[in-house]
Amino acid sequence: MSDIELGALLADATQAGAYFVDARDREALVEAGRLLQFAVLPVDLRGCDDVGAAMREIAETLQFPEWFGENLDALADCLKDLSWLPSEGYVLVLEHTGEWRAQEADTFAIVLEIFNETAQHWAANRVPFWAFLPVSTRDLEAINE
Repeated sequence: MSDIELGALLADATQAGAYFVDARDREALVEAGRLLQFAVLPVDLRGCDDVGAAMREIAETLQFPEWFGENLDALADCLKDLSWLPSEGYVLVLEHTGEWRAQEADTFAIVLEIFNETAQHWAANRVPFWAFLPVSTRDLEAINE
């Protein structure tokens, strides 16, 4: 995919959501987000093996307010607000999710659902909200099976 096509895709809020992507495409996605002047937010989840640790990392990266309750409902509420982090669009890059996915597959799936619901919420205002999860080619093939 060319840089122009990638930029056009990222600018389309109706296509936004949570996607596993090949780790080799990470830099192109980040660069396209930056060229669009979106908030590009890499979240390093290395060592996070439960939802609490993951939410703390997400909250820190996205600068959630002090009232963030560190639960799934509060995560959804904060992601649908982001008034403290105004942008024309959002690109979250959730890296090193493997340990968390392995330890809490059901909860991880709920968080992906929250990201997808958040993307739909923002799309209503024509604001793209992307959550990319870079994984190895082998992991991507396993996920897509």
